[in-house]
Parts: sequence; C-alpha cells; structure tokens
Amino acid sequence: MRLSLCVTLCSIAVSSCSDHDSFDERHIRESIMSVLGRQVAGWNSGSIDTFMDGYARSDSLRFASGGTVTYGWTTMLGRYHTGYSTPEAMGVLEFSGISISVISPEAALVFGTWTLRRKADTPAGLFTLLIRKIDGAWRIVHDHTSSAEKK
Repeated sequence: MRLSLCVTLCSIAVSSCSDHDSFDERHIRESIMSVLGRQVAGWNSGSIDTFMDGYARSDSLRFASGGTVTYGWTTMLGRYHTGYSTPEAMGVLEFSGISISVISPEAALVFGTWTLRRKADTPAGLFTLLIRKIDGAWRIVHDHTSSAEKK
C-alpha cells in the first residue's frame, strides 16, 4: 500500500513536471511581444485606450513610478489621459532592449527601455512588467517604470 501510494505520487509529480516543461516559451515570448507591439502602435496612433488594452482590467493592477503607486485600470487610464492629453505630449513611443523571462505557462517578467520622442524633449527610462495570462490573453498586472536622468 505504501509503495503504491509513493508510485502514484511520483507519477503525479512527473506528470506535472512534464506538463510544465512542455509549454512553448518561444510562443509565449512572441505573444508578449505582440502585446507590447500593439501598445506601441496604439500609443503612436494617439490612442491611449488601445495602449491600455495591454493591461489587466482590474482594480489590483499596480503601476509604480516616480515614488508613487497607482492601483486600478480605470485610475491608470485617467492618469494617462491627463498626463498625455495631446499628440505633442504623447510623442512617439519606442520600446527597446526587451528581455522576457518566462516564469510559467501563465506568467512572465519583462524588462526593457522606453523612449518618447517629442519635439521639445526625449524622455526615456526603464520598465519591468509582470505579465500574466488571464482568460487566454496576456495582460500586464504590475508595471514599474522609471525615468532616466536627462543628459
């Protein structure tokens, strides 16, 4: 009986590990890059709403930047609309140096650089995103963005 239970538990563990190991990291990375690409395209077309489609529509969405933490999709949407109310303020967004660490079939950590090219200036900085697969779609659930010092 004891040996049978041990064999069963080991079989379950091996089965779970093989399922976990069998997920396609390349496909996950491509899917996440697609989300980021749609965000950049939305931003550069002047649509903050399209940019925000990359985020989880949740009250627990967390955005940390400039020493403050903002919670909630609706709050973030309002903050973006207020801070980037004109095409000139929005500028042209670029992401670069993207590194994606797949944590599991349903979670990944993304690190990269953002740059806004505007007539008056070119702010830039770093971001770290926790992205989760929610209802079959990859969505940002935590965004920590910083600004680099202007040179």
